[in-house]
Amino acid sequence: MSFSKLSIDTFKLEVQVWAERIGVSPSEIHVREMARKWGSCSTTGRVTFSRDLLEQSEATRTEVIIHELLHLKVPNHGPLFRGLERAYIAGRTSTYGALSTEG
Repeated sequence: MSFSKLSIDTFKLEVQVWAERIGVSPSEIHVREMARKWGSCSTTGRVTFSRDLLEQSEATRTEVIIHELLHLKVPNHGPLFRGLERAYIAGRTSTYGALSTEG
């Protein structure tokens, strides 16, 4: 399945909208080439996303955005993190399980 490529500015707007919904404030939002994962979150609040994510479906982008932004609240993948992730993604068909979850 092929999706049209989203602009970086539009993608960053999606991230900002989700940050407001979740109640977090990333210090920086970056989009760059990443070889092994869709995104990452630093301890300083910087979230970085793979440029390849711009060519994925809205559902996939949303799940990755939620995952990385939730790390601003919970730094690990423990039960609290997974519960919050499920709550924000509720009602969606999850595509994230097939993606790297090391972010």
